[in-house]
Amino acid sequence: MINYNNKIFKPVSNSENGETSSETAFHYIQEGNILTSEYSGGKIVKGHLIGLVDGAGNIEMRYHQVNEKGQLMTGFCTSKPEILASGKIRLHETWQWTSGDLSKGNSILEEQ
Repeated sequence: MINYNNKIFKPVSNSENGETSSETAFHYIQEGNILTSEYSGGKIVKGHLIGLVDGAGNIEMRYHQVNEKGQLMTGFCTSKPEILASGKIRLHETWQWTSGDLSKGNSILEEQ
């Protein structure tokens, strides 16, 4: 199992309907197969996620965040890891809002 504990991730790409950007930093904490994170930056004032990590390092998560407009946004996401030549982790994410317009998107995060 990939251990995400105490790793920092930042988006390198995101769909236009997403709120994360290269200014957003996610600090992952993992205990067993439970993953949590606080995040902020860019359009996001404060966010939290909770997820489950499987044996291959895939993550299924739920998130909620307050954006710079003062809106509470929620959604779910699945992340598939890729180990880069440097040993760092790249996450390929598919997500959907469960608030607002309920739209879907894709993003890529990389370990810092």
